[in-house]
Amino acid sequence: MYQRLSAVLFPVFTVLFIGAAYWGYQEHQDKNSVLIKAENQYQRAFHDLTYHVQQLHNQLGNTLAVNSTSQNYHRKGLINVWRLTSEAQNEVNQLPLTLLPFNDAEEFLSKIANFSYKTAVRDLSKQPLTDEEFKTMKTLYANSEQISNDLQSMQEKVLSKNLRWMDVEVAVAAEKSARDNSIIDGFRTVDKKVSEYPEINWGPSVSSMYQKRTVNMLSGNMVTAEQVKSLAAKFLNTNADEIRVVENGKGTEYASYSASIEPKGKQDSTIHMDFTQKGGQLIWFMNSRDVGSKQIQIKQAEKSAGAFLKKHDFDGMKPIAYDEYNNTGTFTYVGTQNGVLIYPEKLTVKVALDNGETIGLHANDYVYEHHKRNLPQAKLSKDEARKAVNPNMKITRENMALIQGEMGDEVLCYEFSGKINGSLYRIYINADNGTEEAIEEMALQNSAI
Repeated sequence: MYQRLSAVLFPVFTVLFIGAAYWGYQEHQDKNSVLIKAENQYQRAFHDLTYHVQQLHNQLGNTLAVNSTSQNYHRKGLINVWRLTSEAQNEVNQLPLTLLPFNDAEEFLSKIANFSYKTAVRDLSKQPLTDEEFKTMKTLYANSEQISNDLQSMQEKVLSKNLRWMDVEVAVAAEKSARDNSIIDGFRTVDKKVSEYPEINWGPSVSSMYQKRTVNMLSGNMVTAEQVKSLAAKFLNTNADEIRVVENGKGTEYASYSASIEPKGKQDSTIHMDFTQKGGQLIWFMNSRDVGSKQIQIKQAEKSAGAFLKKHDFDGMKPIAYDEYNNTGTFTYVGTQNGVLIYPEKLTVKVALDNGETIGLHANDYVYEHHKRNLPQAKLSKDEARKAVNPNMKITRENMALIQGEMGDEVLCYEFSGKINGSLYRIYINADNGTEEAIEEMALQNSAI
């Protein structure tokens, strides 16, 4: 009997064993295939990065070598610098450097890209490169040479020692010190050298992009946690004792306060608020209650949002956009001054469409950018500016607007809203020279605003 049973089971187990071994072999092959593909991608990105940084250095040298009055070549050279830097940034993003200290080098590449782009897009025949910008380019030329040499040195080690990028990824994932990993050490060296470079004058257009908003930019006195409790209680029309306040970023230039409360009888609802430590201004509010089915329409919701802003002293705000999601409507408002829309002073208000209650406010841009401005006078009339708009566009609305231009400065524009090619657009025409400063496609539901 046992002989007959073993005669039956032995072939079965043999087949199962062979099948398991084959499955394991296939899994191993598939894993190796994925690893090889990833390794090839990393190797390609690294060698392309080394090449493009070298070309970036050469292109900066070529741009500096021509006559200082060669505006056309300066534009061409700067565009090539921007292109090469953008490609280098893309290749850095393809490498497993997420947990490595390469932030300074990445930011350096970002600033080169922005500097070259913003310099190239302006009219160099009217605004040629300044002495300060030539000085900046010379500094970039010297710095890029050092980075290029370091990357080429790493490249030689990678090729001569057959170093694998998958070892870098494993070391990073395991959070090991990896002191003996030449690739990791090489990138650390590059980043350290970049962090030690003297401060470069990037110009106002680039520097403004990296300007961090801190409490020092605000007016008013520093407030305490108890004062924030009172401010939150007044805003919510409730007892201050029910509100919890915590300080964020204590002792830093980004210090703020967060307040929260769970309204009595509303177990599914928690209200959160953020206030600036300087001036005690509300920058964020959210009521996390569950929202029921839609009962009210956009006009009722807009009326509710407007009343909320007026009640809390956000004066002179005008709605410019609307978005609806999960039974809530979000309105975007901008400030106004002398009839001009001030786009830097932007905030959003979220309204629950079950009962029209305002359940959210995001006012960070408004708080930091709100101030009285000396608005310039438009050199062009509205009719002159309209000639710059595509004649096929059916214009439905016209406004004067102050927007942030591509160079980071504020620009007075004529705003024309209308439909063309089946879509809605806002087109901003520079009120000084009639050029298109910006074009923005709007969602169809924004037409209701």
